[in-house]
Parts: sequence; C-alpha cells; structure tokens
Amino acid sequence: MKRAWIVAAVLLGGCSAFGSKVDLSEPAVVAASTDVVEIQRVPFKIGVSSTTVEQLARAQACASEQGAGLVTEPGPIEVYRMQCQDGKVFMARCELRQCRKM
Repeated sequence: MKRAWIVAAVLLGGCSAFGSKVDLSEPAVVAASTDVVEIQRVPFKIGVSSTTVEQLARAQACASEQGAGLVTEPGPIEVYRMQCQDGKVFMARCELRQCRKM
C-alpha cells in the first residue's frame, strides 16, 4: 500500500513539474502488488539439545507443553524453536551442544 502512494505521488508530482495540468475529477488508478507469501511449516522433531533449550526457555519465562523442536538438520550446529504458551516464540542456536538464545 505504501508503494502505491509513492507511485501516485511521483506520477502526480512529475506532471506538475512540466507545467501540465492534472484532472483531479477522476481518481488515479495505481497498480497494487498482490503477492502472497506461503508459510512453510516444519514438522516437529526432537533433537539432542531439546532439553537444554527447554531449560533456557524456562529461564526466560517461556513455558510450553510441546517443548523445543529441531528446525535445522541434525549436525554440529542446530537451531531449535519453541512456541511459548503466551504466544511468543523462543529460538536457540546450539553449536556442539552449547546452546544460546537467539
């Protein structure tokens, strides 16, 4: 929507710069973007550091019934995600089982 206002302002401003008159009796037609972004859902997987991430989340006042799920592939560097009961999302990055809040 913001882009549409900028385009309209540039078009109307450009017309007045050359001394031509703009007919304001009819509304200007501006093309708007209708891009739709699809949300990718990741299946819940438990990783080797899920318990550690859950402890970190509890220290940050984040409680969850489901727990921390592995978002990336298992390996030396892993990312975990945990949905808190209050709606917030807690994420942590673990490198060789040493985890930190993101």
